[in-house]
Amino acid sequence: MNTQQNINYQRIAEAINYIKLNFKDQPNLDEVAEKVNLSPFHFQRLFTDWAGISPKKFLQYLSLDYAKGILKDKQATLFDTAFKTGLSGTGRLHDLFMNIEGMTPAEYKNGGRELAINYSFAESPFGDIIVASTPKGICYMAFADAREEAFNNLQAQFPNASYTQMVDVQQQNALFIFTKDWSQLSNIKLHLKGTDFQLKVWEALLNIPMGGLYTYSSLAAAISRPTASRAVGSAVGDNPVAFLIPCHRVIKATGEFGQYHWGATRKSAIIGWEAAKVNL
Repeated sequence: MNTQQNINYQRIAEAINYIKLNFKDQPNLDEVAEKVNLSPFHFQRLFTDWAGISPKKFLQYLSLDYAKGILKDKQATLFDTAFKTGLSGTGRLHDLFMNIEGMTPAEYKNGGRELAINYSFAESPFGDIIVASTPKGICYMAFADAREEAFNNLQAQFPNASYTQMVDVQQQNALFIFTKDWSQLSNIKLHLKGTDFQLKVWEALLNIPMGGLYTYSSLAAAISRPTASRAVGSAVGDNPVAFLIPCHRVIKATGEFGQYHWGATRKSAIIGWEAAKVNL
């Protein structure tokens, strides 16, 4: 690491430590930049390059994690949580949870208790799958080699939701993806819970055409985060909607297909199946 790189690293380390110690005061960009003797513009760019996220997003993640800890105490009110986290009111707490978690603070506190989820099992060219939906759209889809285990994994995503085993229109539209053209994907609604970064990666996955393959670095470049290949890989691995969000189309830079949450052999079969369909 050369001298300038070392200086930059020390500045970012100092900024991270400052935000961690003072997040309850919700310091703004100008304040943190001043602490490390940089202009707000230069600090914003430098922090994002080194940390992989913006200073504002880093502050939000710290605030969210702290708020989650408070909400685990079932006696804590939303007002108390907002106040203790340094937020100006419950409205900002609501926005924080919706922007990052995709759910309200009350829904998080209740563990999804107010969420009604329909689920069903179906056959696919690559084995049985479980598909689950809310009134907003598909929230989960996974290959189900063992049905009981598959349902347990679904419950782990939404531990306090109510479940009904039934097929609905949302699921039917999703299952058509195995027999219809991928260009009709816009007809399928998704109800996803994830960070802004994860949602951005999953959206980029949806843009990979059938039969196409991306590397992790090319996917990172597609979301304008060329240095975040490792973080992109983690987001790909956290994809909650198998096949429909085509994380199987991401391979290693060496050309190897690599691992897949539902098995490397299944990933190879899917890639080959899609290539054959494109070349018909």
